[in-house]
Amino acid sequence: MIKVLLVDDENLIRRGLKALLKLENNLEIVGEADNGETAINQIENLQPDVILMDVRMPIMDGVAATKEIYQRFPEIKVLILTTFDDDEYVTQALRYGAAGYLLKDTPSEELAQAIQSVYKGYTQLGPGIGKKVISQISIPVNNLPQNWQNLTPREQEILKLIADGANNREIAQTLYISEKTVKNHITNILRTLNLRDRTQAAILAYPIFKKQSQ
Repeated sequence: MIKVLLVDDENLIRRGLKALLKLENNLEIVGEADNGETAINQIENLQPDVILMDVRMPIMDGVAATKEIYQRFPEIKVLILTTFDDDEYVTQALRYGAAGYLLKDTPSEELAQAIQSVYKGYTQLGPGIGKKVISQISIPVNNLPQNWQNLTPREQEILKLIADGANNREIAQTLYISEKTVKNHITNILRTLNLRDRTQAAILAYPIFKKQSQ
């Protein structure tokens, strides 16, 4: 059972999230907080596994709270859930240790899956958020990454589409292959390049393909 702490200054939002997430068999809502400071004060008692964190809140906002939680309780995963996709909020939250950044229009089933994924150690970014992250990152590309030459031309095609922000279904439609085939290719890409997840793959590949297109 994954223990979840809800942090949002709007009571109606918290109630709605609680009602939706209670339908998931492997999620348990252990508490609520209306700002970052209150959330931090509850952590030792509640021992949450994942904190669902809003950004703009009084007293202590979600970005500042994420930074302190990551420093004091690094084993706890913070998943940002907000209406704001401002570049600065996104990059600061992830820099300070957030395990993911989603917008509040995320469907409930996808939110539940994201909570489970960050609990397992994966990074979760909502549509369009990945591009905001990698656009803020400057990586020298004098040399290709180790084992890049071991990728097949098809795998490089898929990696480019990942860097462009495409999901598995969009990749499958673009290349006229099945989603299962896409997943198999991505698994091999991650293994070949020694990457943890597709977010790392996108960050690695974006400057390479950007330079090639110039």
